[in-house]
Amino acid sequence: MHISIIGTGYVGLVTGACFAEFGIFVTCVDKDRDKIEKLKKGIIPFYEPGLEDLVKRNTKEGRLKFTTNIEKAVENSLVIFIAVGTPPRGDGSANLDYVEEVAKEIAKNMKSYKVIVTKSTVPVGTGFKIKDIIKRHLEKPVNFDIVSNPEFLREGSAVEDFMRPNRVVIGAQSDQAIAIMKDLYRPLYLLETPFVITDIQTAELIKYATNSFLATKISFINEISALCEAVGANVNVVAKAMGLDGRIGPKFLHAGIGFGGSCLPKDTKALVKIAEERGVPLRIVNAAIEANENQKERLTRKIMEAFNGKIEDKTIGILGLSFKPNTDDIRESPALFIINRLLKEKVKIKAYDPAAIENTKSVFPQIIYCSDAYSVAKEADGIVIVTEWNQFRNLDLNKIKKIMRDKFFFDFRNIYEPEKVRQLGFKYFSVGRV
Repeated sequence: MHISIIGTGYVGLVTGACFAEFGIFVTCVDKDRDKIEKLKKGIIPFYEPGLEDLVKRNTKEGRLKFTTNIEKAVENSLVIFIAVGTPPRGDGSANLDYVEEVAKEIAKNMKSYKVIVTKSTVPVGTGFKIKDIIKRHLEKPVNFDIVSNPEFLREGSAVEDFMRPNRVVIGAQSDQAIAIMKDLYRPLYLLETPFVITDIQTAELIKYATNSFLATKISFINEISALCEAVGANVNVVAKAMGLDGRIGPKFLHAGIGFGGSCLPKDTKALVKIAEERGVPLRIVNAAIEANENQKERLTRKIMEAFNGKIEDKTIGILGLSFKPNTDDIRESPALFIINRLLKEKVKIKAYDPAAIENTKSVFPQIIYCSDAYSVAKEADGIVIVTEWNQFRNLDLNKIKKIMRDKFFFDFRNIYEPEKVRQLGFKYFSVGRV
């Protein structure tokens, strides 16, 4: 089977490379010529563990191709995935301009039956909108089916998530389209992967509902962390005990500085907007969004208050710039929030991240970027762990203490044991623990 993926961003490239690994012939399409030429050489535009090897191997073996020619890709493919961006508008709604543009291009070049699949995260009703756009722009009548096949890829473990997913969601009106999609995902049947077969609008809503619920879990435990600090409780123990309840589970109950990235902030706001347009208030999701903003503000204020408000001209080291480990994605990263606020207080910032420095330079060219955690700590008044990269989990604290000017240690991922760090002479602050 031949398929095409239109859009070689995070979702599109991972989807294309993984389908090629399944033995399917895949053509990835993008109008950015420079990006396509780099992909042909195996140069990946973002950091994702394992993806570069997949791309190089499947390109070499002829199953994965890259092109700017959408006409030929549509002509040669039975299934066409739309995987372009749906960035948020100012009001939180998803911008569908790229999706609609691709739908028009598909229509212009479609001469035979195709299955057109939305892989991008799109609002409920987009599938029917795409169907209408294609019908209006076809040069002559052609049969086609629309499918919603949302992605559930976690940055940093996207390849594994595609190869061993928790579930595959297929939303369609046509038995033929469902059969073709099942054939595409046939390798997953060997793993007994659950398949959810439903209608298009339900499939579109599943992704938003999932991400909003995960965001709510994060915001919930972060609000509990504030209460723990007020009453002298330990949020780690609270979360562990909660997670042992099978009705709740332990995942996403880790107190910290809040969620970021390309999905949770965007999808929660988009879901609220979808509901507002239909007169349905989503109070819990709104509260999760508000709590997330409050958590970033609360912990940034904790840094300032530790210095008794005299933080101007201090040097603060930031460990971790990406919104989570194993990615270079800084979109909505809490680290950017902290840096921005501290710069307004005329704080000198030093920072290190294993993958996200280049991306951050485009936002904050004025701060000092270091080659490792110890360079960050040298002559710093305080250090802040923002992203829980593995290399930050076992720092030589004695060495850090010797090279720091002052000893403020802000552990906003609760990596270290408070008493052990304080015994070394640090002024230690964490989240939901006293």
